[in-house]
Amino acid sequence: MKKDTHPNLREVVFKDVSCDYQLISKSTMHTKDKIEVNGKEYPLIKIDISSASHPFYTGQQRVADAEGRAEKFKRKYGARPAKK
Repeated sequence: MKKDTHPNLREVVFKDVSCDYQLISKSTMHTKDKIEVNGKEYPLIKIDISSASHPFYTGQQRVADAEGRAEKFKRKYGARPAKK
């Protein structure tokens, strides 16, 4: 096997910023952020959603907007005039 062709696989912490859940796993992703977990320092990768916050896994559907996208667009920009 050739040297220096494969990326460095290391333990990192994936942290879900929406619910403060963290998971230690292995990854080749690079980051400058670091976090200390159980007295050991790990690289930190921030994520927006994980199994701890995703509605499919939690069983709780969060409704951000009850209004549909088309209605919201029409209200914001107005309806187009009909073509003749």
